[in-house]
Amino acid sequence: MIRIGIVGPTWINHRIEHALKMFPNFAPIFKTSNNIYDAPIFTQQLHDQCDVLLYSGYIPYRISKKFIPKHVPAHYVPIKGSSLYRAFYRLRKKVPHFRTVSIDTLSQKEVENINDELNESIHSVLYEEALTLSRTGDIVRFHEQNYNEKQTQCALTGLKVVSDALTDKGIPNEWILPTEEDIIVTLERALLATEQRKKAESQIVVGIVYIENLEQQKRQKASEPHIQRLHLDVNKLILDYVEHLEGYLTALSGNEYIFITTRGIFERVTQGYKLFPLVHDIHKKLQLHVSVGIGFGFSANEAGTHARMALNQSLDFGGQQCFIVKENRSVIGPIKKEVPLTYPLTVTDEKILKKAEKAGISPAYLEKIIAILQRKSVKTFTAQDLANSLGITTRSSHRILLKWLDAGIVKISGMEKVQTRGRPRQVYQLIQWERER
Repeated sequence: MIRIGIVGPTWINHRIEHALKMFPNFAPIFKTSNNIYDAPIFTQQLHDQCDVLLYSGYIPYRISKKFIPKHVPAHYVPIKGSSLYRAFYRLRKKVPHFRTVSIDTLSQKEVENINDELNESIHSVLYEEALTLSRTGDIVRFHEQNYNEKQTQCALTGLKVVSDALTDKGIPNEWILPTEEDIIVTLERALLATEQRKKAESQIVVGIVYIENLEQQKRQKASEPHIQRLHLDVNKLILDYVEHLEGYLTALSGNEYIFITTRGIFERVTQGYKLFPLVHDIHKKLQLHVSVGIGFGFSANEAGTHARMALNQSLDFGGQQCFIVKENRSVIGPIKKEVPLTYPLTVTDEKILKKAEKAGISPAYLEKIIAILQRKSVKTFTAQDLANSLGITTRSSHRILLKWLDAGIVKISGMEKVQTRGRPRQVYQLIQWERER
């Protein structure tokens, strides 16, 4: 059973209970109140008990969003489709021949779509600010002013408190409520997202820990017992970390270990791929250089293959890093406190392929370099900056940039004056084609 937390006003209970009859996999936990400010409190009560959260509308979702854990999928019932047609129908019964209406919920495009589909020519005056509870007074005044100035004949609102206030003022209006069809569509999305998430969390994760300078450290030991102690210390550090991952550890050789866990646990322990302290801890305590490759997959073979690819990425990046290759062969890394890079190992974009071929480098390497520059949030850079980022000489950097200029990957955006003697340095900028895919 999938535990779904329902948050919203009390009127939604019956509607969702009826819709849930079509979803036997859901076990609902209702937290409803006619005070919308209870939504964040209910969210904090529910998120540890539920696999997914469902909100009655956008506003209760919005005010609760910061309390929703990242690992818990959350959905809200949108005001779409049949709920809009029903609201227009009911408003037409109240004001039979209206041609102008003020609306605080829809976009201009949505109004145009309704006119097209219903063969109407209704003119709408839209409230263009974001819908928030703190602005309900402004929203009421918006509708009231348009009605009193004869700009509109009635109002459509997505907020019950606004509808109640307009009714008290004698302004014809309709509160847009989600229909059962809207609720069913949202439940279908929630079910799909939850099943996909569970499938992802159950993926196999294989990690390969490679100790780069173990033989060098062993040669510096005075005796065999010291070497054995070194091996025991390495084993203990890796085993302690793998226990945090609730994983299984085995040694492939003297300088290589492999562990197996699941993706859900790995994501929680690494805080969403932000932290992987094993590399730093082993270096700090034993002066050993460690590179780690993490592979995701739906089978052990797939995850192991990706782990070896990730290890190669770590070593290519200079070592003492942790990289991840996901099931779609996209790369994340290095995993440490700064934002990791994300780039694909297999490139299919035609523009990337053509420009990489013209520049004489592999498409994957081009994607990797672009990711490095973008992570540094630099809009412009010099040959020296590129050399520092890639760990190469300035001369090599100049050669790369000349090829990139010819291939249309970068352009010269200016000159940088240096304080010491020497010629001004050219400043380069990535051409924005790479973000258009």
